[in-house]
Amino acid sequence: MAESSRAPREDKLFKVLVIGDLGVGKSSVVLSYVKKRFDETYKASIGVDFALKTIDWDATTVVRMQLWDIAGQERFKKMSRVYFKEAMGALVVFDITKSSTLAAAAEWKQDLDSKVCLDSGRPIPAVLLANKCDKKGRDREVVSSLDSFCKDNRFKGWFETSAKDNINIDEAGAFLVKQMMLLCEAGLSDEEHQHGIKVSQDPSESQPSCCWRPQL
Repeated sequence: MAESSRAPREDKLFKVLVIGDLGVGKSSVVLSYVKKRFDETYKASIGVDFALKTIDWDATTVVRMQLWDIAGQERFKKMSRVYFKEAMGALVVFDITKSSTLAAAAEWKQDLDSKVCLDSGRPIPAVLLANKCDKKGRDREVVSSLDSFCKDNRFKGWFETSAKDNINIDEAGAFLVKQMMLLCEAGLSDEEHQHGIKVSQDPSESQPSCCWRPQL
């Protein structure tokens, strides 16, 4: 009797992009997050790989994250508009032992923001992962600059991560889910009170043509 009276659980499905330059550990991050393991045998992604992460978010909500692991080669950046469509969040990965990949992360973020955004015109939530923190050669100057880097490039936050040692992978994922859930809650509120127009958006303003509007 108690089972039948229990409220049904709500499913939330989020498309999440995992982007960054070749060799920064995107596929390893996804493998660690979804399957809790690390594979020493590295194979570069070609095009895009997919994985699904299911999270019991709370007593009434199940979150399903569709992770799109986008290849880091230059030629796939030109196809990113197709891959980015309908994304609700992103993990942008760089190698903390190679400062050049941080500059590349800024380029990936700019590309992301130019091709997908919220209906307010603001960027979708993105979290920066300073990956491979288990390795020697961690650049302390880079780490000290990440707060300002995230502010300048409109990231929600950053984490030092290690896919190999499973450091902060779950924490970064949970942080991103929280940001996306907050958007869902805000979207429902705005639909009730603003008939689908975000409070922060002037009704007279047209939606930028570059952006896909996520249906919250």
